[in-house]
Amino acid sequence: MRLKDRVAIVTGSAQGIGRVYALRLASEGAKVVVTDVLDPGATAHEISAQGGEALALRADVVDPQSVEEMVRNTVARFRRVDILVNNAALFGELERRPFDQIPLDEWDRVMMVNVKGLFICCRAVLSSMKLQRKGRIINISSGTVLQGTPWFLHYVTSKGAVVAFTRALAREVGEFGITVNTIAPGHTLSEVVRRRGPNADERALATRAIRRSQVPEDLAGTVVFLASDDSEFMTEQMIVVDGGSALH
Repeated sequence: MRLKDRVAIVTGSAQGIGRVYALRLASEGAKVVVTDVLDPGATAHEISAQGGEALALRADVVDPQSVEEMVRNTVARFRRVDILVNNAALFGELERRPFDQIPLDEWDRVMMVNVKGLFICCRAVLSSMKLQRKGRIINISSGTVLQGTPWFLHYVTSKGAVVAFTRALAREVGEFGITVNTIAPGHTLSEVVRRRGPNADERALATRAIRRSQVPEDLAGTVVFLASDDSEFMTEQMIVVDGGSALH
C-alpha cells in the first residue's frame, strides 16, 4: 500500500467526489480524517467497514477556530498530518446566470469557501508539516479555468485563484519538504450533477478525446499519486484530469 500509516485530511468528504477521495486514500493504507459541514459519519463508517481507519470530524473550512480544532483533534488521534486534500467547495448549488446577475452575497460566499477555505486549512496544517519536514497539499481546481466556462463567473474565478494560490504557496513551503499541487477535474458525474438529469454530461462528452462520462473514481488515482512518494519532486503543478477535453 502506497500510503501506509500516513494521515490524510479530506475536506468536503461526507459525500460526492470527496467521499471517493477519502475511500481511495484509505484503501492505500492512509488513516483518513473525514471532515465536512455535513455529517461525515457515513463515509468514516464505510472506511472502517472496509478495514481502514478513519476519524469523522465536523468542521467548516471558513471558520478558523473550527479548522484549528479539526487539526488539533487529528494530531491528538494520529500524532501527525501528512496529507491535506482541499476538496470543500461551492458548486452544485450555484445557478447558471450572466455575471451581472450574480448576487454580491453569492459571489462573496463562493470566494469565502473556495479560496479563503484553502488558506485557512493550509495555515492550520503548516506547523505539523514543518515539524515533520514533509507534507502533501493537494488543492482541487477545475477545468473550467482552462475553458473560460460562461455563466459561472464566480466559480471559475475562484478556481483560477486556486491555481495561483497553489503556485505561490509551493514556493513558500518547499524548503520544509512540503509539496503543493492542484488537480483540475473535468465535468464529473458526482451525486449533485447526476440530480440535474440524464443529459447532465452531454456537452462535456462531446469535447473529450475519451468519449465517456467522467466519474469521481477517475480522479482518485491522481490524488493518490500526489499524496505518495511517487510525486516527491513534483510541486507547483496543475494536473488536468478530464478525458482530453481541455489542452494547456
